[in-house]
Amino acid sequence: MSQHATLTLERWREFGKSEQILMIATEMHRASRLLGPDDGDSRRNAYERVLRLTDLTIQAQERPALRRELLLWRGLMAELYIAAEPRPASHLAALNALLLLDPVAARQRPYVLPRAAAAVSSAG
Repeated sequence: MSQHATLTLERWREFGKSEQILMIATEMHRASRLLGPDDGDSRRNAYERVLRLTDLTIQAQERPALRRELLLWRGLMAELYIAAEPRPASHLAALNALLLLDPVAARQRPYVLPRAAAAVSSAG
């Protein structure tokens, strides 16, 4: 978790909601490359960074509805973090759900999600 360990809540609050969501999504996108069976430690480290940024975003939120959605999403990430085996479909679904929490972030879906994942979630 080294690169975000010193990030303070005060500094994190300087970023807008869209930027915060997109920075979490960036870490998720990086973790997308670590879904192989031999990537366990690296994947967990990536998920730790995701959880750290998510925790800061939750703390920075003044809107209860968004805070609630982020807490629910964090639960999904915690499940991925403790999973013994990689879960690529769950990872992509979590990334998609995160991006859908913000209109600016949602516009990035075609660039970071496979077409099938983006199309399925848009249909339902």
